[in-house]
Amino acid sequence: MKESIALGFGNNVDYEIVWDSQVIDNLTSQYDIHQDELNINTVINTERDLVISILSFLQAGIGGERSVASSAIIEHFSQNFEKKITLGGTSVRAAIAMRKLGYTSALHLVTLNDHVRRLIPQDSPYVYSNTQDSLYPHLIVQFGQDTCVQAGDIDICTDHPNRIIYHNDTDNITMKLNEDFADLIAAARVLLISGFNAMQNEALLTDRLASLSRMMAKLPPDIVVYCEDAGFFDPSFSQLIYRTLAQNITIVSLNEDELQDYVDRKLDLLNASQITDALADLQKLISVPVIVVHTQYWALAYGDNATRFSNALKGGVTMATTRFRYGDDFTVENHQTIERLPPTPEGALFAEVLNKLPGNKIYCVPVAQVEQSNATTVGLGDAFVGGFLPALLTGMETK
Repeated sequence: MKESIALGFGNNVDYEIVWDSQVIDNLTSQYDIHQDELNINTVINTERDLVISILSFLQAGIGGERSVASSAIIEHFSQNFEKKITLGGTSVRAAIAMRKLGYTSALHLVTLNDHVRRLIPQDSPYVYSNTQDSLYPHLIVQFGQDTCVQAGDIDICTDHPNRIIYHNDTDNITMKLNEDFADLIAAARVLLISGFNAMQNEALLTDRLASLSRMMAKLPPDIVVYCEDAGFFDPSFSQLIYRTLAQNITIVSLNEDELQDYVDRKLDLLNASQITDALADLQKLISVPVIVVHTQYWALAYGDNATRFSNALKGGVTMATTRFRYGDDFTVENHQTIERLPPTPEGALFAEVLNKLPGNKIYCVPVAQVEQSNATTVGLGDAFVGGFLPALLTGMETK
């Protein structure tokens, strides 16, 4: 098996709806939803609950991920909108992104159907952990800056673009693993671990981690293991993962929302002192050699000899910004355009402050400045991984 990049473990099909404020206005009126009902933690048992949840996230101005009682709610709701069918899951989105730059990878799939067969890179070898085709769609709700909803006593306008993800995905909740993946990736230099955030049963997660540990025991001892954090159904599960795999993980990567959840406070992303304090606190919770944080303004590595990740960080932010600007259908030329753009002034200043700190424990790169009102807000962390890992691999191979 020649692939140097191995990507696991979950995947899914996404329904990316085209936002239509008039439809949301109409549904809000139809279901007689009022301001005092809005709560981002609403339990979603009906389509009405789903509309309440969407309105709540818009009002809070944040993105998130929530479970729904059944996929039927998603199927019915999505019929109100134009939609695009894409593939989700950090591993698959990263594979698609890096393939555009000429990098192939090996995949572990938990969901397989005609959409997956059609949309994954055709030269990506894979193993599949189930015995038959399945489809548990994820609803992707993206809203732009100045998105407004006005119905009854609801009056919301957003300050920033973001996205919300809804699903009831049995394949990812159970996360069945196929240990033949270890044989497929025997020569891998880099392994991505992702997708366990949807799991809901601790005993089942413990079993899956034992299976993963058996696979990792067969891999080269110097393999770089990159673990992408996410919004866990049960926040305690992330600690279980990191405790179990502590001796194997090289890098844990997360975004600004996940960082703030871990340290349990709101952070000014352009305040160097707040961020360095948060990183120190985070490392007490996640004891791994390197922590990577990626945000809308910058990305950084925190750990010994952090400057060695400069090219990988640049690769990550370039890929994520390219997806933000051009969406799924970006070209190599689009990527090269973004790579040449100057950074945002605030991101550049923040990175300069961090990179002047004593020692070599932190290195930061700013994000390129792009003007985009109708941006792609889903899969940016996945795209970051798709840019970071190939650049990391290239650096390893040139040593």
